Amino acid sequence: MAARIVLITGAGQGVGQGIALAFAREGDTVVLAGRTRSKLDLTKELIETRGKGKAVALECDVKSAESLDALASHIIETLGGIDILVNNAQEVPKGDLLTLTDEAFIAGFESGPLATLRLMRRAQPSMAARGGGVIINLVSSVIERWDMTGYGGYAATKAAIQSLTRGAAAEWGKDNIRVLNIAPHAESPGLKWWAEKNPEEAAAFFKTIPLGRIGKCEEDIGAAVVALCTPALSYLTGATVPLDGGQANFD
Repeated sequence: MAARIVLITGAGQGVGQGIALAFAREGDTVVLAGRTRSKLDLTKELIETRGKGKAVALECDVKSAESLDALASHIIETLGGIDILVNNAQEVPKGDLLTLTDEAFIAGFESGPLATLRLMRRAQPSMAARGGGVIINLVSSVIERWDMTGYGGYAATKAAIQSLTRGAAAEWGKDNIRVLNIAPHAESPGLKWWAEKNPEEAAAFFKTIPLGRIGKCEEDIGAAVVALCTPALSYLTGATVPLDGGQANFD
């Protein structure tokens, strides 16, 4: 398979880093986008140390339309286009609905569904001109959570992304652009932080995973995303793929 241009937001750590490492392992050119340069440089160093693929680190604020435009324009002008887009970065609006601030809720939507829509629209012409592409948007099983207490704002942002994915899949299928959601559980800094702050809830939560473990960022989540972007799955679009060890029911 020829090397592809892969743009991943939030690639400095966790799931984003795992996805970046998995694509680099395939020999692809991976554009690492995020706010913190030191984290991006660490991922870039990991890729270069392995000697497979190519990594480009670019600072970006996904809440800024100007920053996203500059990011996409730079990639298209210097690398020739975008073949795969992974919308991973997002701020999480935390708290019960009575205490969740407007600022946190707005930040969740700006960094989540709005950023996702902006980058999808920016990448679409390039993908269409190159004969097609794949967009992977990250959602969460919080959408299907049995008890939404404390997670309503977060679930709202992810449900919006899920709907945008369905819309883009329907509108851009004619251009051979596939759009998918993944809903992962992974050993990310965010999940580790939550488990440390909520040990009893986390213990109960982990017991409901049929496979009995949390996914590894590269080996489980990254490898699955790479597989979703292969020609073997070229008839799959508009779907939500739960990478959570069988826990959530998206039916």
